[in-house]
Amino acid sequence: MAFRLFLIFFKIGAFSIGGGYAMLPFIEREFIGRGFLTMKEFSDILAISQMTPGPIAINSATFIGYKMAGVFGSIMATLGVVSPSFIMILVIAAFLKKFYEKEGVKRAFNGIRPAVLGLLIYASYSIFKSNVTSIKDVVLYVLSLILLMYFKLDTILVLILCGIAGIFLF
Repeated sequence: MAFRLFLIFFKIGAFSIGGGYAMLPFIEREFIGRGFLTMKEFSDILAISQMTPGPIAINSATFIGYKMAGVFGSIMATLGVVSPSFIMILVIAAFLKKFYEKEGVKRAFNGIRPAVLGLLIYASYSIFKSNVTSIKDVVLYVLSLILLMYFKLDTILVLILCGIAGIFLF
C-alpha cells in the first residue's frame, strides 16, 4: 500500500499546478472516489493540515499516508507529492532563462492560471457542500469569512476561535 500511495501522490504532484489547494480536487477524487477515505475524514485531514505548519498538500499527503499505511505510508506519500516538483525545479533551473522567455510558455501559463482558480473554487465548493449542512455551520462559515476578509485576522486564530465556538454550539 505504501508504494501505491507514492504513485498516487506522485501523479497528483505531477499533474496539479497551482499549489496545495489546487491539489485538493485531485486528492479528493483519488481517495474519496476510490473509497479510501470518507468526505468527513478528508475534511478532518484538511483541517489538521491547515493548522499544522507547512504546505497543505504535503501535510495532507503525510496524514493520509499515515492513516492508510502508518509511518512508512506517510513517508512514501510525502515523497510522492514532493518528488515531481523537485524534479521539475531541477530541470527548469537548468533552462530557466531560455524556458520562461519563450512566448509559447508565457501563453501556456496565462491559460493555466484561470484553470488553477477553477480548481480552487471546485475544492472550496466540494468542502463547503459536505461540511456546511446546518444553520450553525453557516454561522461559523460566515463568521470565519468576515474575520478573515474584513478584519484580516490570522488564519490560525480564526480556526481556534471557531473550534472554541464549536465546543459550545455542537
